[in-house]
Amino acid sequence: MDARTNAAHGRRSRPSIALIPFLVVVALIAACGATTPTPEPAGPTASVAASPAVTASPTPAPTPAAAFPVELTDDEGTTVAIPAEPSKIVSLTPAATETLFALGVGDRVVGKVEDLGLYPPEAADVPDVARFGSVDVEKIVSLGTDLVIAGGDNFNPPEAIRKLRDLGVPVLVLFAPDTRTALADMALIGRAVGRVDEAAATAASIQAAFEEVTAATAGLPVPRVYYELDASSGFFGPAPDYFGTEMIRVAGGDPLTSGTPGVYQIEAEQILAFDPQVILLGDAAYGVTADQVAARPGWDTLAAVAEGAVRPIDDVIVTRPGPRLAEGIRTLARAIHPDLALPGPGAS
Repeated sequence: MDARTNAAHGRRSRPSIALIPFLVVVALIAACGATTPTPEPAGPTASVAASPAVTASPTPAPTPAAAFPVELTDDEGTTVAIPAEPSKIVSLTPAATETLFALGVGDRVVGKVEDLGLYPPEAADVPDVARFGSVDVEKIVSLGTDLVIAGGDNFNPPEAIRKLRDLGVPVLVLFAPDTRTALADMALIGRAVGRVDEAAATAASIQAAFEEVTAATAGLPVPRVYYELDASSGFFGPAPDYFGTEMIRVAGGDPLTSGTPGVYQIEAEQILAFDPQVILLGDAAYGVTADQVAARPGWDTLAAVAEGAVRPIDDVIVTRPGPRLAEGIRTLARAIHPDLALPGPGAS
């Protein structure tokens, strides 16, 4: 399992010790093509000032409603022709499933990837036609599918995507390695299913939440934050070249990373030297508690432990690049700054 792949599509499973996800989004983008990610500073103690501040871009003019047939370019650079507005859609990533339901076309979703963190609840009625690493091509074809939204970077097997295309099924492959591409993908899905305005509204609500958090945390102290994704065999947090680190900065924290692009494992010595003032337990869903953290050798001296700032966090809404990102950034900001006045869950 590839860490970037798992993160980009919101796969909810216990991370393996070598592959840990961390993915989120920030800016509203009108374009629908892939964007090259901007590497984060390599040092594990890079300050917020080390990367450009996240600011809201002006809201672009509304895109005209998509006419069919339409040709779209996916994140792998493939031109995908969609001859008519799709009525039977298969989603092969959890994030795409959430987005389709949020855009009001959940009733058209005839198949989905298995998702242990399934959302929305209505999606439970949709049969699974794939798991991470495997796709039931024959089942998808038998459903009369006229659009598949798949995950790139090997989240879904490339051979399955090729086979579907050879059988005449349009497949839009998405993979967002950075903040810009993630919301561009939301717009791309909107165009693919004829829900351009709904996609723009969803993205605008996410943008507004990021603006709100940026304003609310401006001028506040910037605590050192260790976001724990897994500690079952070693310690894992966001890699420096993933925008999970940017997410923490937007929420008003200074994130700890391995210091090496693409590497999620963080040595215990790095954590102790970093002395986090806040520890966020993305692995709380797997039973990790503040008491367990305090019992780790040497960790009782950490500022976060001494000050009672070891907090569980809902990792799904923070790391899944879908329509709940507004809730995710607010949740993250409140976890870092508990006294921050922000709207509660469900706000838009």
